[in-house]
Amino acid sequence: MIRLPPHAPGMRIGLFGGSFDPPHEGHAHVSQVALQRLALDRLWWLVTPGNPLKETAGLPSLAQRIAAAQKIARDPRIVVTGLEEEIGARYTADTLRFLHRRCPGVRFVWIMGADNLLQFHRWRDWQEIAQTTPIAIVDRPGATFRAASAKAAQRFARARLPESAAALLADMPPPAFVYLHAPRVAQSSTALRSARLFAGAAALPPEQGGP
Repeated sequence: MIRLPPHAPGMRIGLFGGSFDPPHEGHAHVSQVALQRLALDRLWWLVTPGNPLKETAGLPSLAQRIAAAQKIARDPRIVVTGLEEEIGARYTADTLRFLHRRCPGVRFVWIMGADNLLQFHRWRDWQEIAQTTPIAIVDRPGATFRAASAKAAQRFARARLPESAAALLADMPPPAFVYLHAPRVAQSSTALRSARLFAGAAALPPEQGGP
């Protein structure tokens, strides 16, 4: 039996998916911006078994990443879950279909960083996602000026809400999206993984020379 985090009809719940490899303060920052600006009741971190668009070799186990995420997600309104593995969902569209069917009346909002908006058109059934679930895009370093040119942003330009109306997003019929600006945190999982690999390589003993 699949156990979902606590929810009820009428609740405004943000969904923030990713590999969280590793989770960091940037994830926590995006979550706080979303909770406050979108007037959410809860935010679920969906720790994915593996991103279909990324190399998964060397990816820590789901249990390890969930445990690490729980240490970063200090707000009691944030729930860390491995739901996608439990329901066998490989793609975000599958997850959203399941949640909309299983949780009628819950007002879900998909949360993503602006860096993900740039590649959103590569996601499986991305237009269906936008047409069934309101989306909030949180500004991220390096993506501020490129986000407006993203294919998805251009495709759904007429569905964009003014930032001042962000608190209404969960109640809007999709397609609907809002772009949120806030002080930014430069940390990224990619940079942290690179630093981890570099540190690991530096710790290796030097190669022994030949005769």
